[in-house]
Formats: sequence, C-alpha cells, structure tokens
Amino acid sequence: MNSLNNILQTNNFSVDNILHLLSINGDSKKKLFETSNYIKTKVVGNKVYLRGLIEYSNICEKNCYYCGIRNENKNIERYFLSEKDVVEAAKFAFNNNYGSIVIQAGELTNKNYVNKIDKLIYEIKKNTSNNFRITLSLGEQKTETLKQWFNTGAERYLIRIETSNNKLYNLIHPNNQKHDFNSRLQCLYNLKSIGYQVGTGVMIGLPFQSLTDLANDILFMKDIDIDMCGMGPYIEHNDTPLYKSDNILLNVKERFDLTLKMIAVLRIVMKDINIASTTALQAIDKVGREKAIKVGANVIMPNITPIKYRQNYKLYENKPCINDSSDDCKNCLETRIHIAGAEIGYGENGDSQHFIKTKNILNKSHINQI
Repeated sequence: MNSLNNILQTNNFSVDNILHLLSINGDSKKKLFETSNYIKTKVVGNKVYLRGLIEYSNICEKNCYYCGIRNENKNIERYFLSEKDVVEAAKFAFNNNYGSIVIQAGELTNKNYVNKIDKLIYEIKKNTSNNFRITLSLGEQKTETLKQWFNTGAERYLIRIETSNNKLYNLIHPNNQKHDFNSRLQCLYNLKSIGYQVGTGVMIGLPFQSLTDLANDILFMKDIDIDMCGMGPYIEHNDTPLYKSDNILLNVKERFDLTLKMIAVLRIVMKDINIASTTALQAIDKVGREKAIKVGANVIMPNITPIKYRQNYKLYENKPCINDSSDDCKNCLETRIHIAGAEIGYGENGDSQHFIKTKNILNKSHINQI
C-alpha cells in the first residue's frame, strides 16, 4: 500500500490507493484536504460559481427506492411550475449575476413535456440576452430529445449515475426497463457525443454500498471523462422503501465525512472539473457546504424555486432552505462562501475548464486533419 505522499507524488490512482485515501483519518486526512484545496485553487482558482436551482416539477415516471418524489409516493402534492415562474426565476438569477441556472425535475419523456422544456430554454435565452448558461437535470431522455434541447440552447446536462456498480444499482431501483443501468450509462455517452458539458455523481452511504464501490465510482467518473460532478451523502426519506434499511453501514455523520473525502479525492484525480457543494451536506452539517468548498468544491446551487413549491420537492428529509426567499439564499450563500475563504464568480458562467480544454484539443485535431 502506498503512503499518502507516494500516491500524491506518483498520481497512481489504483482502486487500492483510492481506498487508502478514503480510509485515512487524523493528520493524514488533514493533509488530504489541504492538498485537494491547493489543487483546486491552483488549477480552477478560488472562485465559487453560482447556479440558480429551479425545481421545475416533482412529477416522475420512475420509482427509485431512495427518492422522495418517486412515482408511488402518494404523500406529496405534485406540481409543474408555470412558464412565467421559470422565466422570472431565471431573470432573478441573471439580474443578480449568477451566470447560470439549473432546471431540475422528475423524469418524464412524453412529447408534450419535451416541447415544454424546449420552450423554457428558448424563453430563458431570450430574456437573458442569450448570454446565460442553462444546465438541465431531467433524467434519461432519447438522443433526439437531448439534441433538440442542446440546439435550442442548453449547454450542460447533469445525470447522476448514483452508483457505478450495476448490482448495487439494481438493489436500489425496481427491476424493470424504466430503471436500467445500461440505459442510464448510455445516456451519459450520448450527452458527450452531442456536445454537452456532462456531469454525473453518486450517493455516499447507500444501503449495501462498500468503500470499494466508492473507489470504483471515482475511477468510473475519470473513465467517462466527466466535466462536472454533483455528489452527496445519502439521506433517507420517510416515504421510501429504503427508509430504515438494515443494510446501511454508515451513520449520517460518517456519510458526511466520507463525502468530503470523495470530493477531495475526485479533485485530486480530476483536477480541472467543476465539483458542486451539494445542499444535502447542509442537511447534515450547518456549515457542510462551506466545508466542501474548503476541500475542493467550486460550485454552489442556491435555490430560486418559488417558496410555495419547495416543500413538495423533497428528495430526502431535512432539506434546508425550504422557506428562504431567493434573496435570502443569495445573501446567506455570499456569507458562507466568504467564510470558506473563497470569492464568488459573479457574472461568470463558470464553464468547466476540463470541457474547454477537451473541446480545444478536439478542435485542433479536426483542423490538423483538414
């Protein structure tokens, strides 16, 4: 087993070495976090980029065993935001110099829904001088749908794999065609071929999950060659089959600590990608998002969904910021980011440096072939 110093010096990120990094504590953990923060500052800078989060709808075709908006949960009020609500939220983000937004929703694939999203992208672009990045997080979609949204103006797409272990994936999802691991994986490849900035992520501390699974998740993201990542601790929801599972190996504090290690290791392995400090961290620790920034994260997503809808978009329990206005969230996050020793990249779209470099390399290769 290589020591922490040897691993960092040689960049030898085997499964065993990543397992070692995820297992360390004490002074070694402190050095790991210092190293990941140094790499973040050196490679992508000390800025944190804001992505205004719009939770467009909690209506979902899927029935994932861990998710609070799963199709069979009858204890929530289902909703769609109006086009006006979405555009006004986007204009708030644009006028407050966020640089970009994320449209997130449950998974739907019908033609009417596809066209609604397409219209939203168009209207957002029109109302923000066509100078605003749009990230979509709308689950698995047909290739033609993804191309349609991309051509209309969406630049980024986040689809979390949740786990790269096929067997574990099948344990936390129903066994049917709507929850097929290979289909989700193929969607990631399709997004890359279309030209999106592509993000994925995993949950840390899932039932049945091992540390080896998480080490392989890091290597999976490296092999897929993602541009951005959003991952966080698994937090139970009362109205799900996995609630109070007997197969959870870590308590919430252990999941939180392991999530920070995952962010740190991913930053070291994939130095120039964007990594989000997810809201779930704050659900466990009041300064959880600040801690993530200090170990390698460089993106935060303030919630700009109209307040009256937020209670019904709970993927997990104890979701923070449900009753905070968009202005309150903005002011709170400004303070949190400055406490973390970082600055806010106001007015900057915060494109993934990894994506920019990859795109430039591909363009040069194309020119050389002409």
